[in-house]
Amino acid sequence: MNRTGLFIALGLSLIIGLLFGIYPELDLKLAALFYDPASATFPLKQNGLAAFARDAAMWIAWALALPALFAIVAKLLRPDRPMLIPGRAAMFLLLTILLSAIVLSNLTFKSHWGRPRPVVVTEFKGPWQFVPWWDPRGECGRNCSFFSGEGATAFWTYAPAALTPPVWRPLAYVAATLFGAVTSGLRMAFGAHFFTDVAISGLVSFFVIWLAYALIYRWPSTRLTNTQVEAALARWGRPGYRLWRRWTGRTAE
Repeated sequence: MNRTGLFIALGLSLIIGLLFGIYPELDLKLAALFYDPASATFPLKQNGLAAFARDAAMWIAWALALPALFAIVAKLLRPDRPMLIPGRAAMFLLLTILLSAIVLSNLTFKSHWGRPRPVVVTEFKGPWQFVPWWDPRGECGRNCSFFSGEGATAFWTYAPAALTPPVWRPLAYVAATLFGAVTSGLRMAFGAHFFTDVAISGLVSFFVIWLAYALIYRWPSTRLTNTQVEAALARWGRPGYRLWRRWTGRTAE
């Protein structure tokens, strides 16, 4: 999560945004690579192994986030006990996956950006007109194509990669990139997303993670310590813990 990575991501954003904005038909050409005109379907969508791989990718990503969720919930319930994992790591992992995989993708863009998925556009025998990535005026009403929630979730693995020991970090970033790319490729192969949907989802996840890492770990004015995070969670959880102890007839701590 250094400046080099940020500059690369900004450069990719500029290139992809301009290229597919000027030539939106590139999205259709890439989607057509997975489309079978004879059967008028995206064949890989019916492949059980591919479907399992798609589901497994989401299980893996959320499994990486669950320790952070458990640690924070446990601290709120038992503020007298130390956290199961370092406070900053728990906060960083949970915050970034909620923002990238849920808030920005599913609750914001996919609910209000009416871009139809490849499987329902007229070029692939669907009922709706294709629109480029930058146009929110498509005919889709909900759970739309832009941008990919599953792609954002898969590329979120940059977050745990950022917390690995420095000697392993480059390899972890490569693994996260491959994981996100393969998962996103499956979404394209199923006719569920265009290239720009998955590419932008990866970039959004990266920017969210880069900014959160800078705020929590790097910038002196906002940098937190594990002690500060644990103290804040203990403060929030203490009223409920005291109430629970009174209900159970124990002495409040």
